[in-house]
Amino acid sequence: MKQILKSILSDVDGQTSSKRVITIFAFILMCVGFLSNTFCGTQIEQFIWDGMMYIVATGLGFTAVEKFSRKSAD
Repeated sequence: MKQILKSILSDVDGQTSSKRVITIFAFILMCVGFLSNTFCGTQIEQFIWDGMMYIVATGLGFTAVEKFSRKSAD
């Protein structure tokens, strides 16, 4: 399990990527907010939800671009 988590959080060079950590953390917070809104009736302000959504979408976009930006071994 530890190896799987480490591979998810690592970039193409094998180092832990802060973009991935922040994106996963924001996604987890969005899931908690969604479940809280659905089952507990807690209202989440629209601007907070939108901000978290933009962080997750941007993080996923940068992570996808990261795959194609490998450094050449010169």
